[in-house]
Amino acid sequence: MTKRRTLLGLLGGAAIGFGLSSMAMAAEYNFNLQSFLPAQATIPAKIIDVWADKIESASGDRIEITRYAAMQLGGKPPELIDQVLDGVIDITWNVVGYTPGRYPSTEVFELPFMVNDAAPASAAFWKMMESDIAEREFGNLKVLGAWVHGPGVIHANKAVTTPSDFNGMKIRGASRQINAMLKELGATPVGMPVPAVPEALSKGVIDGTTIPWEVTKALKVPELVENHTEFTGPMMYTVTFVLVMNKDKFASLPDDLKAVMEKNSGLEFSIFAGTTQQAYDAPARKIAEDRGNSIITLDAAQSAVWAEAAQPVYGAWLEEMTGRGIDGQALIEEATALMNAAN
Repeated sequence: MTKRRTLLGLLGGAAIGFGLSSMAMAAEYNFNLQSFLPAQATIPAKIIDVWADKIESASGDRIEITRYAAMQLGGKPPELIDQVLDGVIDITWNVVGYTPGRYPSTEVFELPFMVNDAAPASAAFWKMMESDIAEREFGNLKVLGAWVHGPGVIHANKAVTTPSDFNGMKIRGASRQINAMLKELGATPVGMPVPAVPEALSKGVIDGTTIPWEVTKALKVPELVENHTEFTGPMMYTVTFVLVMNKDKFASLPDDLKAVMEKNSGLEFSIFAGTTQQAYDAPARKIAEDRGNSIITLDAAQSAVWAEAAQPVYGAWLEEMTGRGIDGQALIEEATALMNAAN
């Protein structure tokens, strides 16, 4: 448990004379927040703790958010959103793709070579969430944030420079669209939550993984593989995240505390989350550099070859969205326009 508590100490003889105790003041509303990464990883330490601390402070300590990292309350990462829905936990942040197909509109940001930068993409994602997606697909949850991470990178046990290098390789992907892209590029996609990646790499269950640089530090990926492939221009892929709360628990708050939650969440928080996550790519990348690992940065022309090879993913996704009664092309156009406007 990583909750930071402020305990009232003994206040000295004068305070004792007035009969004051040393007991900590109890919050009026106590919520737990469970997530799947270790407490020191970027998202729990640099994003969620910052958010939760602000909520507690802005509420005058009337709200307390106790944080449990690495699934300390039980279950598996793909179960987190259901745990919130069922009231087992109150709040979580999670990879949307861990519940494949349930929130299809969010996948527009996970299409290959769709996103250029985490900040404008996170802004666009929140605005689309707020205007339509939340009500249509997350209606039984209170959505507090929506963001994406920085550039997706290939980390593998051999050098990867062209799609043909993927032939015969088992590569971990984080979501349906990332796995669809990997398959289109010639790899055998293997879906698994990110905490399973180190063991899968060490045991040869997978030959590589697609994750951003920032999480490689917590997972010690540069110690497990020596080859890393980056792209120039649009990201090969990114992953969508949401911060969600049990709707009934949110509704239990008085209006002034609901306002505290919402003021410290939403657009500003989503941009902060995406920007922060991307900012921690560089120090994590340096770990691989310092180890002498091979970092291949594909130039714009080389990256365009990959983007062209991944194009069929768009057609398949659009067809599926049509079958679900969703205008996928409109989502692509809206996301693109919002990202361009946010640049």
